[in-house]
Amino acid sequence: MNEDEAKQYKKMILTPPGRLVFTLAVPTVISMLITMVYNLADAYFVGKINTSASAAIGIVMSVQSVFQAFGFMYGQGSGSKIARLLAAGKKDEADKTLTLGITASLASGLFLSLMGFVFLDVLINSMATPTIFPYAKTYAMYILASGPVLAVSCVLNNVLRYEGRAFFAMFGLVSGGLLNIVLDPILMFNYGLEIKGAAISTVVSQIVSLAILLYMFLSHRAISSINFSYLKLPFPEIGKRVFEIIKTGFPSLLRQLCATLSTMVLNGVSKPYGDAAIAAMTIDGRVLMFIGSTMIGVGQGFQPVSAFNYGSGKYKRLRKACFATWRAGTILMTALAVLGFVYSADIIRVFRDDDMVVYYGIPALRFMCIAVVVQPISVVSNMLFQSIGEARKASILSMLRSGLCYIPLLIILPPFIGFLGIQCSQMCADILSSLISVPFLIRFFSGLPKEDKHTEQDEKYEEFKRINML
Repeated sequence: MNEDEAKQYKKMILTPPGRLVFTLAVPTVISMLITMVYNLADAYFVGKINTSASAAIGIVMSVQSVFQAFGFMYGQGSGSKIARLLAAGKKDEADKTLTLGITASLASGLFLSLMGFVFLDVLINSMATPTIFPYAKTYAMYILASGPVLAVSCVLNNVLRYEGRAFFAMFGLVSGGLLNIVLDPILMFNYGLEIKGAAISTVVSQIVSLAILLYMFLSHRAISSINFSYLKLPFPEIGKRVFEIIKTGFPSLLRQLCATLSTMVLNGVSKPYGDAAIAAMTIDGRVLMFIGSTMIGVGQGFQPVSAFNYGSGKYKRLRKACFATWRAGTILMTALAVLGFVYSADIIRVFRDDDMVVYYGIPALRFMCIAVVVQPISVVSNMLFQSIGEARKASILSMLRSGLCYIPLLIILPPFIGFLGIQCSQMCADILSSLISVPFLIRFFSGLPKEDKHTEQDEKYEEFKRINML
């Protein structure tokens, strides 16, 4: 065991679980919030153009989410495996996993960009009204061009988090996010580029984030290393390793694709009610993502803890970390939900001061705020199973909130109760997905060994301490 591995062992295995989750979650929550702030910045500044442009941002968000879906699949798959490999002292295997994860994400991103450009008009037409279409198409062209950059950034960010290097991951995302916020008004209004300026600032911020994240690996601030010589491995071996990454990260792909599909369905069922309705649901969706990103950040702080301790056989710590994450998330989400519920009208008017947008948006946002209080249980359960490699269970849970529960409700409720059915669908989906998650957690922890395992890494750490004391 070298010094870096010893420090990592001490941090991930010996630090009290609650404190460790908190330490890793804080920079991750900040990263998520900054990411959401720069998404909200686009919505805020584009909302200054008109209601149609504001609605266009929501439509293109579903296109961008596809790249995030594949990026998170390779990122979560690589990160989870790397954390468990490092816990077992297999750094070379971790390096291979990282290199292949990056390469696969880049290849997937390039393919998705190509397909997006080929079917761009058909895709936008399926969700946009004629007045929204030109804004959405302009914005989408830039988002498609930068898609591969976003996919690779997601891989590097997730691997850094799983290694316990959450601060470095935060620095990469925050730098790009702040740059986007600064560039938006300059390009949109000072240079008169309007929605094109918002798109360009997003692309530039993503490129800067990728450059910073790459630097963290190339300067050896991360534990695992990028080594493209591993691409010379026999093709069957590469295929097997990539399949393992995909299998582990598949729940993230399902979760993101369900979110993308549900956004498309939401825009489709809102379309008969006009641009104001689409804009209202777009704004509410962004606000909900902002609130929910705090819980996702807490959950992502929990993921490396669960992966490392499960891989090391430290089952008592795993139980404590899970409970601490759920408790902290529930307290945090309740506070944010109260603020969102009370100030719903003011929040919506920040992004679009249109009476019809506010009219459609207030009930939906309040319904969403009611439901986020129970969201932590579904987030914790999903991230637990994915981080420990229980891909099948994680896949089922990942599809609940935005897919198996939300999409049917969006289709079934509106014919009976009109737009109210659209407004309350997300709340109903959140409650259902949380209720379904509980039995999965109960069964998992009831079958988990009560005592910790003594592993080879424990012996290596003791030997490292003894030698260094000498």
